[in-house]
Amino acid sequence: MNVLLLGSGGREHALAWKLAQSPSLSSLYAAPGNPGIAEHAECVALEVEDHAAIVRFCRERDIALVVVGPEAPLVAGLADALRQEAIAVFGPSAAAARLEGSKGFTKDLCARAGIPTAGYVRAASLDEARAALARFEPPYVLKADGLAAGKGVVIADDIEAAEIALADMFGGQFGEAGAEVVIEEYMAGEEASFFALADGSFILPFGSAQDHKRVGAGDTGPNTGGMGAYSPAPVLTPELEERVMEEIIRPTVETMAADGHPYTGVLYAGLMLTGAGPKLIEYNCRFGDPECQVLMMRLRGDLAAIMLACARAELAGVRPDFSPDTALTVVMAAKGYPGTPEKGGAIDLGESEADGAKVFHAGTAVKDGALVANGGRVLNVTATAPSVTEAQARAYAAVDRISFPTGFCRRDIGWREVERERRAGE
Repeated sequence: MNVLLLGSGGREHALAWKLAQSPSLSSLYAAPGNPGIAEHAECVALEVEDHAAIVRFCRERDIALVVVGPEAPLVAGLADALRQEAIAVFGPSAAAARLEGSKGFTKDLCARAGIPTAGYVRAASLDEARAALARFEPPYVLKADGLAAGKGVVIADDIEAAEIALADMFGGQFGEAGAEVVIEEYMAGEEASFFALADGSFILPFGSAQDHKRVGAGDTGPNTGGMGAYSPAPVLTPELEERVMEEIIRPTVETMAADGHPYTGVLYAGLMLTGAGPKLIEYNCRFGDPECQVLMMRLRGDLAAIMLACARAELAGVRPDFSPDTALTVVMAAKGYPGTPEKGGAIDLGESEADGAKVFHAGTAVKDGALVANGGRVLNVTATAPSVTEAQARAYAAVDRISFPTGFCRRDIGWREVERERRAGE
C-alpha cells in the first residue's frame, strides 16, 4: 500500500524509518519531511493546513493510509476531512483530539468519568485565575488550555511567581493557547508515559516510556518539548499498567464513544505515579516526541499494517511485538533552546550510527550541500541495549561521535533508572 506521512520532526523521522521497513508498504511519501525522512520517503510539498490539497494528493497517488504525526492538524480537523473522502487515516477526529487541544476539556471529562487526576480550576480571565490561586497550596501548576508545543506549563514555587506567570499567559505568551488557563493541584511522584491504540472501541496497550522535560541535568530549568526518553519505563510495572488501562484509558475511550466522538489513533497518557496510584497529568493525541523514537526502536513487526488496522477498526486481531531491550534517546538541541535557538550551526554526523545507534533528524536542513541546525531540538541520538545503563552509555558514545559545536544536550537521560539499576546490582 501507499502511505502518506505528515510532519517534519524527530517523531516523524522515527515513524518514516519504521514504516519503510513494513512488508505491506509499496511507496512512502512525506510532507514536508526533513533531510533524515528523505532517506526513507519521497518528500512532497504539501501544507498540512491545506486539507483539500492533501485529499487531492491522496487521490492522485492512490494513498491507502495517511499517518498524521503532529497534533495541530488533528485538532484542526484534518482526519475528519480525510474520512469524509473515505481515506483511511491514523489519528483522531477534531472532536476527539480535544483531549490534547483543551486541557480544560480533558479535566472536565475526567471529573465526569471518575478518572484519577489532580484537582483543578478553569479560569477564563486573569482576575478569575488570580482569585483561584487561593484554593491551592504552592507549588502552583499553571497550564495554558490550548496547544503550546509542549511549553505551556509553569510550576510556580510561590504566589508571586504564579501571578507573574498568569499575567504572561493571559498577556499572550502562548498566543491563543493561553486564552484560558487551568490551575491544578501539584502532584508529587514520578512521571511516566503510557501509550495505547484505540480504533473507536477496541483498546490495545502500546508500550511505556519516561521523558525528561526540563532542559537541565537533574530535571532542572524550564520545561521543553523533551530532552530525552527511554522505553520501557520499569517504574510502570505490569500491575500499574493494568490499573492505567482500567482506571484511565478505558473510561476515557468509553466516555468519548458514548459522547459520540469515538477515539481512533494513539492515545498517549502522561502519568504521575503518586502514593495513591497512577493519576493522569494530561493526554496527547499523537505519539510523543521523543517517546516515539524509543518506541519505534523497540517495535518489531509491520507498523503500516498496525496503523491501517487501527484506522479500519480492526485492532482486535493485532498483537504488537516489542523487544525487551531498552531504547534510550538523547536530544541534541541548538544553543538558546527552549528560548530562541541558534539556527544554521554546522553538523557532522560522522560515524554516529556505529554500534547499532540511530540518529533521528528533529530540526535539520541542508544548506549548500551541508547539514545544519534548523530548529530548537535538532537531533535524537538513539541506542538500544539490555539495560538502561548500557543503552545510556551507547547513546552518549554516539553523541560524542557527532560534531555540532552550536548544540548541547543533557548528560543524564535515564538517570533515575540508572541509579535504580546501580543499587540493584550492589
